[in-house]
Amino acid sequence: MARAPRKTAASPRKAPAARRATGAVVWPPDSDRVEAIFARLAAVMPEPKTELNFSSPYTLVVAVALSAQATDVSVNKATDRLFTVADTPEKMLALGEEGLIPYIASIGLYRNKAKNVIALSRIVLEQHGGEVPLTRDALQALPGVGRKTASVVLNELEIEPAIAVDTHVFRVSHRLGLANAGTPDKVEAQLHQVVPEAWLPKAHHWLILHGRYTCVARKPKCEACVIRDLCPSVALGLND
Repeated sequence: MARAPRKTAASPRKAPAARRATGAVVWPPDSDRVEAIFARLAAVMPEPKTELNFSSPYTLVVAVALSAQATDVSVNKATDRLFTVADTPEKMLALGEEGLIPYIASIGLYRNKAKNVIALSRIVLEQHGGEVPLTRDALQALPGVGRKTASVVLNELEIEPAIAVDTHVFRVSHRLGLANAGTPDKVEAQLHQVVPEAWLPKAHHWLILHGRYTCVARKPKCEACVIRDLCPSVALGLND
């Protein structure tokens, strides 16, 4: 009786080059494509700025600290009232934690944020003469100010070409193949490796605004995207 032919294990299929290593797009990206991405974003957003309202380094730090896990719109509604009565560390301390809470109660985590704002105001006043320290280490030593908040402040005040990686920047960077790391800090490091130096000062704003209004989390508006043809996620159908 003839033996049935032996079945051989199928050799694993290689993933397409664009999907290897990340499950999405390869990294590092082609430098010419990266250059084109930021050139186009610059053309439609020549002067991108934070959408948080502020009038000084102090009000910027407070606004950014309040914006954690909250929208800029909700923060602006709160600070429009708050900053009319407390736009300096002295005034904020006079208001006190219980006095601050009613102004920011519409923002998530408002009790902990109120505690941090009062604490950072005291440090700014007592240790820095009432002026917000504008070095990364000193900023990150303030209560409620982590690396992302410090990066936003340093970038917005044009002190350092920092890239603060929030959910928008994280998402857009992955979709565009500008990064493939799994944590914000590592994505930040990858972005500093691949973004051309000339574009670094405004890269944070371009990525966050593109993610906020076009490359949104659900149903990205690819048809209206000025960099659609440069997006590997579109080519791979990953945004469908």
